[in-house]
Amino acid sequence: MTTIDSVITIDSPYTGHVSPGSNPQQRELPGARIVKMSVGGMDNNVYLVQCAHTGATLLIDAANEAERILELIGEQAPDGVELIVTTHQHADHWMALEPVATATGTPTAAHELDAAPLPVPPTRLLADGDKVSIGDLELEAIHLRGHTPGSVALAFTDGAGRTHLFTGDSLFPGGVGRTGSPQQFTSLLGDVETKLFDRYPDDTAVYPGHGDDTTLGVERPQLPEWRRRGW
Repeated sequence: MTTIDSVITIDSPYTGHVSPGSNPQQRELPGARIVKMSVGGMDNNVYLVQCAHTGATLLIDAANEAERILELIGEQAPDGVELIVTTHQHADHWMALEPVATATGTPTAAHELDAAPLPVPPTRLLADGDKVSIGDLELEAIHLRGHTPGSVALAFTDGAGRTHLFTGDSLFPGGVGRTGSPQQFTSLLGDVETKLFDRYPDDTAVYPGHGDDTTLGVERPQLPEWRRRGW
């Protein structure tokens, strides 16, 4: 356990399990680090993705508790954040977006189809396959249709060749995200299968918008059951 200026305490080793009010956790990777923190009553995950070589930092989902997020940025990314990406339009994922973006002066990004409800018009509109450069890291935006029209995941490969996926509410341990109709479920599961499971290997780490981490290998055997049950 490492204490930084007695303000933000980062727990280690990294387990991927955080809960509202608990300490953030930091995962050290070849060429990168990930800080995961849970905020708000819906156990929303906030992620900092940082280039280990340059210190450049990306924030994924300024979900809630703006003061805690700003403290985390101040301690972990004292030079500021390069970009804030909102994975989708649901309010529990952007309740802190306006105060955090305003306080830091950070540009924001989201998919065009989910941009309208956001409290801050995105500085950058993300499309499927777009690349986001954060220092030496390159993350790819992956459009996953179904939970919302413009949900995006972000993927990067660390220096050891392992892929890391930030899936918002499109993929969780045990299933895909909530959908409002059979058509939306079919769309989401189809995108998750073809754009994630068919593309990336089993050791790919998955960081969802709520709850614990998983891997594609753990979830892959369940795909037929998800399709059968329809959620």
